[in-house]
Amino acid sequence: MPRPTAGIIALSVFFAVGALIAGVTCIALLTPGSAWDPMWRLNPNARVAFAGMGASAPALMLAVAGACAFAAWGLRRLARWGRRVALMLLVVNLIGDATNAIVRGDLRTLIGVPIGAALIAYLLSAGVRRQFMATKAAV
Repeated sequence: MPRPTAGIIALSVFFAVGALIAGVTCIALLTPGSAWDPMWRLNPNARVAFAGMGASAPALMLAVAGACAFAAWGLRRLARWGRRVALMLLVVNLIGDATNAIVRGDLRTLIGVPIGAALIAYLLSAGVRRQFMATKAAV
């Protein structure tokens, strides 16, 4: 099996870290008042937004953690489905960042737009596509 390039490994690590962060967020939402509470100091608005979602917030974060872990695994294996999952997650995140900037007026989220666009362009590049076409990795 061909080895992934440094760029694909870095992107796989990026999604693995995303899975870890979403998983910790899920745990913090399920255990209010626990040792995880200080993490909300990083983004107090997130705590308020998640509280407004009620019981669906931990489920959402669990789904995000699972999707990120799945993308990380697929990218690392150079599986075509892994590239597709990563692309879908990046597109959804890009749309979310742009929507937050427009609807909520939170211009800080715009930093995610060029980053997401660059990662999407990388995954769509001919060289990366060739890497994923050269493998026959299955689930």
